[in-house]
Amino acid sequence: MKAKIITLLFMFGITTQISAQEKLITKTGHVWFYSHAALEDIEAHSRQVVAIILPDKGSIAVAIPIMSFEFKKTLMQEHFNENYMESAKYPKAKFTGSVNNLSDINLKKNGVYKTTVEGDLTIHNITKHVKAAGTVEVKDGTYAVKSKFTVEIKEYNIAVESRFAQNIASTIEINIDLNF
Repeated sequence: MKAKIITLLFMFGITTQISAQEKLITKTGHVWFYSHAALEDIEAHSRQVVAIILPDKGSIAVAIPIMSFEFKKTLMQEHFNENYMESAKYPKAKFTGSVNNLSDINLKKNGVYKTTVEGDLTIHNITKHVKAAGTVEVKDGTYAVKSKFTVEIKEYNIAVESRFAQNIASTIEINIDLNF
């Protein structure tokens, strides 16, 4: 009986190890955005980003709770969640896609590899196809994925009242920093 239990535990350990090798997961990714407008710059950060990469398939999925973005000014954060992003109604931003040149990235060799990710970005319940350049840094079994791209807020039905048009840029810069 003990031998069967030990065998089951050993098999569970191998299965867990194999499963862990099949996907890379982070729950503490960092995403921030920046808006440069005539009257002010706006920047907000989220460190509650969940991301999963399936290296054998080149698939990637990212989810960000909208309310997790933090601003320097509390009032900005309030307006962002209530007026623009309607966070109670649309609580998450999501990306699902793939790494286009996965065969060029050696996950077993230290180095910085240029990459392109392509897929569907959903913000404010609107999904648009996006393509973004980035890098994957492999260092001693860890992976840092970085990217920067822009989005047009009107494409995601984020309305800005005309009286605030000089406060908020129509194009927002998005920065991604995921460590696996």
